[in-house]
Amino acid sequence: MATNVSKNTKKEETRDFAFHKVNYLLLITGLIVLIIGFLLMIGGGSKDPDVFSEELFSFGRWTLAPILILLGYVIEIVAIMYRPQQQE
Repeated sequence: MATNVSKNTKKEETRDFAFHKVNYLLLITGLIVLIIGFLLMIGGGSKDPDVFSEELFSFGRWTLAPILILLGYVIEIVAIMYRPQQQE
């Protein structure tokens, strides 16, 4: 009868979290930028529906808010993809 002898050669496995502190800081920063962009887009309407409001076409709503929203999404993508260097 042959016996199978298996060597016990387990490598130490170190399991780390998927995200590090830098990733979470970037995620929070991107979320704040997104919130600011969406808040700038709110409003601009008139209380009276028969009166036109020029505030609808302001710089903050048409230019600044979309730029901030795109920047927020870019920061979020970078935060997810960023991998800090390993310290050995």
